[in-house]
Amino acid sequence: MNTGEKIAAARKAKGWSQEDLGWKVGVSTQAVSKWENNLSEPDKDHLVMLANLLGLSLEELMAGIPSPGWKLGSPYFDPERMYTYVKAKAQAAGLTQTLAALPLMREKHAGVNREGSDVPYYVHPLTLACHALAMNITDDDVLAAALLHDVIEDTGTTPEELPVSGRVREAVCLVSHNTYGGEEDKEKNKPLYYGNIAKNPLAALVKCMDRCNNLSTMAEGFKKPKMVKYVKQTEQYVLPLLDVVKEVPAWNNAAWLMRYQMITMLEAFKRLL
Repeated sequence: MNTGEKIAAARKAKGWSQEDLGWKVGVSTQAVSKWENNLSEPDKDHLVMLANLLGLSLEELMAGIPSPGWKLGSPYFDPERMYTYVKAKAQAAGLTQTLAALPLMREKHAGVNREGSDVPYYVHPLTLACHALAMNITDDDVLAAALLHDVIEDTGTTPEELPVSGRVREAVCLVSHNTYGGEEDKEKNKPLYYGNIAKNPLAALVKCMDRCNNLSTMAEGFKKPKMVKYVKQTEQYVLPLLDVVKEVPAWNNAAWLMRYQMITMLEAFKRLL
């Protein structure tokens, strides 16, 4: 079934006439007729509107439309350069926890790749540290927590093994799902999980940076149902954490930038999914 046939079938299933659909989309009845008879193609904006109105994804609606022929590249940067960059920044500022966290993080995540890719997993915590530095956050606790945020949850490392302060350990424990139970409890414990993070600005900052990175790469590793779920969870649980981040005056700009980044990605995904 081509695009025009899909528009016609979905329109009829809604009980709408071509005139009804044209009015909702803001085009003439003749334009709808041309689409349905494959005499013309809806432009990008109209495709998005049609998908939303007809309850179809863009992928479903555009089946049969030639691919733009893009060459897909990796959304990641060179991990060794990122590692060297963070290390150099930490050495220059005397950030002892960050310098201890860097090799431990790489060691603990060794041999594991990001979901759906061949990119080393440790690129993810490195990206969070680079994100913080790009937002002019050079706090040793923030960088160390960003680097170690998945170590307890994913590698079986205990909090006591982390070469960091109690403040950093607490934040890492709060963002680690296994602090709250096993994998089978993950979904039901979400209100508790995010509720506890909301009581700790450092944990909230790390969680928001984590979500920014995961949103930016989920098209590579997530299947559509997981992407839809992730968008909903981000709106429900993660965006409110930015108000907690703003409680620290030095992080106000970071909160604004992360809100902008997350909302623009969420709105783009909602139109495409």
